Amino acid sequence: MSYNVRVWGIRERTDRRKPFMVRWTVNGREKSESFMTSGLAGSRRSKLVTAARDGEPFDERTGLPASELRAIKQRTTWYDLAHEYLDQRWDRTPGNTRRTLADAFAAITPALVLPGVTYPEPRVLRRALYSWAFNKNAWAQEPAEEWRKALDWMKRHSLPVSALTEADVLRAALDALCRKLDGKTAAAKTARRKRAAFNEVLNTAMEKGFFAENPSTG
Repeated sequence: MSYNVRVWGIRERTDRRKPFMVRWTVNGREKSESFMTSGLAGSRRSKLVTAARDGEPFDERTGLPASELRAIKQRTTWYDLAHEYLDQRWDRTPGNTRRTLADAFAAITPALVLPGVTYPEPRVLRRALYSWAFNKNAWAQEPAEEWRKALDWMKRHSLPVSALTEADVLRAALDALCRKLDGKTAAAKTARRKRAAFNEVLNTAMEKGFFAENPSTG
């Protein structure tokens, strides 16, 4: 976090789809956002200026004021985090590791939902997660209708990332990694691979400021 913030004037680029750019720096690191209209750009600039004048620190990595960053973290679900993690790693990850990640996330994600809810067709949900949500190669096409319904349900019911600091939630997640869809115990080697993948996502979440320490190792 830094209080060294400078907000520049709005820049217009007539050759762009979003021609109005808001630019600012946080401790010398330049950030920008583009908008369709000057009104939207002006509103965004005003919010940044107000936050800086009020003495609010800004995050150097994202460029966002602390209050905005907190709001984003509170809204971010486990499903969002896992999806983003896979998206960022996909192109530099070999095929076997991609399958391990998809398998781990498809196993754990249905366990990290709001209390008391269960999808009525768990096999459909798991297949939708493994074959589409956590398979970037499939994103070029829309998912099948039954998969889309399952994924929409998951987006609505996925727990916020912050819930993983709760012991019972973390325990449920780790237990899901050790079991097959039918409830039987998974092979120890398979469980270890899945747990390693889960742990990497938590490390990434820690680096982004969701946790002070990795909840699975702290």
